[in-house]
Amino acid sequence: MIPVTSFAGKTVAVFGLGGSGLASCHALKAGGAEVIAGDDGAERLAEAAQAGFVTADLRKVSWANFAALVLTPGAPLTHPAPHWTVLAARQAGIEVIGDIELFCRERRRYAPDAPFVAITGTNGKSTTTALTAHLMRAAGYDTQMGGNIGTAILSLEPPRTGRVHVIEMSSYQIDLSPSLDPSVGILINVSEDHIDRHGTLEHYAAVKERLVAGVQPQGTAIVGVDDGWSRNSADRIERTGKRVVRISVKNPLPDGVYVEREIIWRASGGALSEIARIGGIGSLRGLHNAQNAACASAAALALGVSKERLQEGLRSFPGLAHRMEQVGRRDNVLFVNDSKGTNADAASHALSSFADIFWIAGGKPKLGGITGLTEYFPRVRKAYLIGEAAQEFAATLEGNAAYEISATLDVAVAHAAHDAAASGLSDAVVLLSPACASFDQYRNFEIRGARFRDLVTALPGVKPVV
Repeated sequence: MIPVTSFAGKTVAVFGLGGSGLASCHALKAGGAEVIAGDDGAERLAEAAQAGFVTADLRKVSWANFAALVLTPGAPLTHPAPHWTVLAARQAGIEVIGDIELFCRERRRYAPDAPFVAITGTNGKSTTTALTAHLMRAAGYDTQMGGNIGTAILSLEPPRTGRVHVIEMSSYQIDLSPSLDPSVGILINVSEDHIDRHGTLEHYAAVKERLVAGVQPQGTAIVGVDDGWSRNSADRIERTGKRVVRISVKNPLPDGVYVEREIIWRASGGALSEIARIGGIGSLRGLHNAQNAACASAAALALGVSKERLQEGLRSFPGLAHRMEQVGRRDNVLFVNDSKGTNADAASHALSSFADIFWIAGGKPKLGGITGLTEYFPRVRKAYLIGEAAQEFAATLEGNAAYEISATLDVAVAHAAHDAAASGLSDAVVLLSPACASFDQYRNFEIRGARFRDLVTALPGVKPVV
């Protein structure tokens, strides 16, 4: 845990008592603050009270003595309207911040030179975060990973010289971190997302930009430049005098890091050098993962990792659960769990990565369904449709790819495994990439992915991928 001493002797309101909220309560209390905890859910309030915190209905208390509001990222700061706690805080004249802001203040107080990598992007941030942390650990660094992935940031070990914090950040978390100042900031990409929470794409992109714009004076801003929003961000940040490393997987760069022929290259001052090779690394298959690998590699190099250790780390990366996760292989058939592919755009990354696919898709449909995936249908040998979306997806696939309505995941896995084995193809892939939310049949995509994993590993003859 990281004790938060910046509010010692003061009273702080904490609203939203999920994982990061409760961790904030513990960290503030350990640092000497008095915490008043609030939540709209009775169960979470009871959990906080059981942990020894004073709880209250924050609508009914005076805000005059609060020094700050620590807000859950799930509550809107601006759009579609500020959460009622935000309005109360503004009326009382107190700041509204999040748990990552608390971390930044502690780091600045006690270990301002401790390496801090902050990572954001519309797509790929979890894989890039996990890969960056893996590269640092593989190179022998004391590494802490958390934030929007896994562990709440204040539940990690405290910053200190030589200890690297690798932190995934959503746009909501950036919004609540006004003094965000990583030593390495990564902006992977920007595309339309979360407009309901930011009002416009322009505002959403501006929030994302703040993460890389805030890097410390001697730090490094790593920016993917394959979309216009991020490309413009890189130009603006460079004009302020910050060091910018541009990343591309679409075009060679005169100055920056790019991927060509499954090799990560660095161009600088007219010189070109090879950084690492990612061909044949199953956990980094696909153009999207090439972008993730290039960003993570640039971060590791900025923190002093050698090319040799970097290459070793890339080869040993196991991948992220439910994101192009190679569950097992049986003879000619590879089984891949991409349960995190909860919309068509996410599923396109998986579909573009294989040639002969036995595709399990469906669930609770998103707007547009799979109509945007038609260019990948020639890769689909057969589709196995499950959940509420089955009939809609069948209509889209009609005349474009073979399909069956399997209804449930267990039927889909059994039929897809049988058909892939009988196909005679040398590299058949049974791919779960649903292009749907899970909520019609599973509580979340993790449970859906775990069920797929269990069904696959129970098949006779399936062996782990090595």
